[in-house]
Amino acid sequence: MTPWARFRVGFFASLAVFAGCGGFGQVNQGQVIEYQRSTGLITLIGDSNYRNPASPRFDVLPPVSIRIPKNPEEMGPEPAAGKLLDIDYANRRAIVFDVATQAMRSAPYTLISQENNVYPNDARVSHTTFPVLDRARNTIGVYSARDHKLVVFAVPGEYSAMPDDTWKIGDEVRYYYKDPAQALRLMNVTRTDLNKGGK
Repeated sequence: MTPWARFRVGFFASLAVFAGCGGFGQVNQGQVIEYQRSTGLITLIGDSNYRNPASPRFDVLPPVSIRIPKNPEEMGPEPAAGKLLDIDYANRRAIVFDVATQAMRSAPYTLISQENNVYPNDARVSHTTFPVLDRARNTIGVYSARDHKLVVFAVPGEYSAMPDDTWKIGDEVRYYYKDPAQALRLMNVTRTDLNKGGK
């Protein structure tokens, strides 16, 4: 298990214990598909594989909307939103959330290139904003920090016309709540800096 995976398992376990003490609240986690900074509203797709935090599976519908904690000290970095939920490298399919239908779609893709063991400080990704869309060539470049993979692929025309953020991987968040519409404590799992201990 990687250091990042060990951290996530440890953090999630400790937060679950915190939430369970006295039955004060509950914990949920998911990938952010929309974030409205002006209203503090986050919409996310829940993780059905929450018992194994090292291998999330964002596929719980319908999406859930919550407000960020009222106390800024109870929240980590603001989340980035994106609707690319998973990449099935073996079967060459991208799982995305389609806002128009409020459902997940499995988009088959033609692989152009795939580079493995690419870490966030790698020059190939560290100064690039993803996804990289080339409309002329109908290609999409995506970097998954969790999988350490940089892939470029092409999708059929019906998918290439979808909004740009369809191909962006949103941040994963974990939050504690009593009122399902209001987070009391929220952690941006994706953007937690392990070298600084995170929040």
